[in-house]
Amino acid sequence: LSKITHKAAEEARVSCRSVRRDANEKIKLQEKDKKIAEDESFKLQADIQKLTDRYIQTIDQAQAAKDKELTAV
Repeated sequence: LSKITHKAAEEARVSCRSVRRDANEKIKLQEKDKKIAEDESFKLQADIQKLTDRYIQTIDQAQAAKDKELTAV
């Protein structure tokens, strides 16, 4: 069961990172089209990275809690 939770957590992390990649690509495209400034682009990418880090941390905490629950039984 621990392997299953690890696999599910890894899939969630990968999904989170792909959302980050897609968002960053959209930002870079808007910057290229001169719809947003370079400074705004860097700020938005930093904000997206912070959100990604927060969600990955949440995923890791959930996995750790579930592993602890499974090993306690």
